[in-house]
Amino acid sequence: MDLFTRAKELGIQTEFVDGQGHLHVTGEAALKIILDGLPAPLPHRLLDGVVAVRSGRPSRTGVKAATFPLRWKIVDGLKVIAEGEAHDRLIAWPADLPVGSYRLHLTDAAALTEEAPLVVAPPRAFGGDFDRCWMLAVQLYGVRSARNWGMGDFTDLEALIELAAHLGADGVGLNPLHALFDDRPGDCSPYSPNSRLFLNALYIDVEKISEFEPGALAGIGDSLARLRAGEIVDYVGVAELKWRALRSAFKKFSADPATGRQRDFMRFRAERGALLSRFACFEALRHKFNKPWWEWPAEWQQPDAAKCASLREGPDAAEVEFVEFVQWVADRQLRACRDLARRLGMKVGLYLDVAVGVQSDGFDAWNEQRAISRHLAVGAPPDPLNTVGQNWGLAGFNAAGLEMEAFGPFREMLRASMRYAGAIRLDHVLGLKRLYLVPHGFAAKEGVYVQMPFEALLAVTAQESVAHRCVVIGEDLGTVPEGFREQMADWGIWSYQVMMFERDDHGAFRGMDHYLSNALVTFNTHDLSTYAGWRSFSDLKLKRSLGIDPGESDDARWHALGMLSELLRHHAIHQHDLYAVVSFLARTKSRLLAISLEDLLGVIDQPNIPGTVNEHPNWRQRLPVAIEEIAAAIDVPALKAATAVRTRAAN
Repeated sequence: MDLFTRAKELGIQTEFVDGQGHLHVTGEAALKIILDGLPAPLPHRLLDGVVAVRSGRPSRTGVKAATFPLRWKIVDGLKVIAEGEAHDRLIAWPADLPVGSYRLHLTDAAALTEEAPLVVAPPRAFGGDFDRCWMLAVQLYGVRSARNWGMGDFTDLEALIELAAHLGADGVGLNPLHALFDDRPGDCSPYSPNSRLFLNALYIDVEKISEFEPGALAGIGDSLARLRAGEIVDYVGVAELKWRALRSAFKKFSADPATGRQRDFMRFRAERGALLSRFACFEALRHKFNKPWWEWPAEWQQPDAAKCASLREGPDAAEVEFVEFVQWVADRQLRACRDLARRLGMKVGLYLDVAVGVQSDGFDAWNEQRAISRHLAVGAPPDPLNTVGQNWGLAGFNAAGLEMEAFGPFREMLRASMRYAGAIRLDHVLGLKRLYLVPHGFAAKEGVYVQMPFEALLAVTAQESVAHRCVVIGEDLGTVPEGFREQMADWGIWSYQVMMFERDDHGAFRGMDHYLSNALVTFNTHDLSTYAGWRSFSDLKLKRSLGIDPGESDDARWHALGMLSELLRHHAIHQHDLYAVVSFLARTKSRLLAISLEDLLGVIDQPNIPGTVNEHPNWRQRLPVAIEEIAAAIDVPALKAATAVRTRAAN
């Protein structure tokens, strides 16, 4: 069987038409690596794969060649949930199946047997218990304050929550808070995590830890002053001081833990269970061997509960417990932020972002070697904004591995993200239906589309969304397959509508009625120009100075500005400043509106320029004023007037 025939049988799309109308065919060398990098799918002779059922709705599943009658049984461990018999190629499922994840057992009259995961989901994801509201969108690392150690932290987040509540907002939206690599602080992109299951320790306010003693870090005053004064975040400098402080606090905690603190630490370890234990072991091993996990001694290249347990009892025991201690502190500080938002009556609270993939040498890729493909990178094919395509260098889930693991890795990722969130955004949600994968060492245009178990992933998302009462927003920008948004909406997953992209073929901005009710609407994103930068053409000038084609001429930008003014006038809005745009977006029927703090402060430069690494201070820029001065630096009356139709009644 040749490579292309094999790829077709596995649902791999080896040719596609990109966003510019050009046909791309993947080369044989790249395709071979892609095929070798994916686990062999489980054989299915009776079913097409995973079964997803929606509780309370009529559900049927098609059966392939079978000798009837076909007996089926749904089991949860040793317990039989339901069973029955099918006499044709459609199995009708009981309407009263309880929500949960099960194993389906099939046996036909010729004794052909098969097993598959069966997911019973609520009819829809959690829809939110609010009408329309708005949120403050913030890059937390960039927040200045008189007390932080050179980058925003969880105490600053509490101050942001109080500020947002004062302004009438119902939540604060943040960049991903995923764990990065503590020994590579310069690799600071929040979208390139070590693990999506744990938190970035640099957001800890170390001075808030009960065991922290300022005297233990004598002589750091000058360093702190320098870190606080910088225009960009010095992650290396921040990390050096914070990890020293965390180790000092852990040393005191280990020597004489307060009874209540020790109990809560043990409670946290029980809450996070085996995942936390494996993460702590992984980090201890990563520091010990100082190389990618696939180059470790063979005994450690796969996670093993017994070996992890032995690590806790040997010379590395303190290192393992230190990792757990740090995650406990981060978790409890983030929980305090969630609790504050609740006390203030915020309808959303924390809106957290979830990266599309992970670093191949990080914990998640080691922990889930079947479900995450480390040799392949998630990306996007060429389109008008990125004419050569995109390779994000991140390892993503694969369909066969997820099925083998009964979707456990995907579920754990959702649970970790929703733990303290009222809403989450799934970055590049298109990846739930099909992932564009590029083998390492090849250009982005050499990738392929690989089909994912969309319905099953939506079902698991709905389960966790309802269980956590967490709204799920799918970042559905880019080349969207036909019917994708409709299917997402049917499952209760919200859309993500960015005003800068909501224009017709003539460049006219779309009117209020175009925006969906179950959607988050915003003017821009972290990868796009700020409003001030957009109006001043600064983004175009900067990209050209970096040798990047901005995909837009000055004439096109002038036309866009004219189109914006025309749209606003049409809706009886006679200014064209940021607050005019906010007023327009606030009056749409979309239930969530996000307003970036950079826009409110008139920041020119955008947080991230895709396609650059060191050419631009991506993920490093700090806000121009400290959090204590933000309320005085923005036009609060104008903001409240613009958002009046969404402002909380309490304000």
